[in-house]
Amino acid sequence: MPIYEYQCGHCQHQYEKKEGFDAPVEQACPVCGELARRLLHAPGIVFKGSGFYVTDNRKNHEWESAERETKEEKPTPEGTSEVSAKK
Repeated sequence: MPIYEYQCGHCQHQYEKKEGFDAPVEQACPVCGELARRLLHAPGIVFKGSGFYVTDNRKNHEWESAERETKEEKPTPEGTSEVSAKK
């Protein structure tokens, strides 16, 4: 169960309470009995940037060179060019 932090709107008392996900957002303050609201905080871990997907394993220049190789034009015996796709 998560631990939520609450703050009273009347006496500004802050407290933590271990509750389930379905707990109400507002409840009575344990000090004065007035309405206390749940405080929201930023998450502890945020995954941003590259490196979290399969396509991010290689450096950009490696992807670009591999892409160029698949689209590289190669001359045919007749002298015309043909696009070859390696798979």
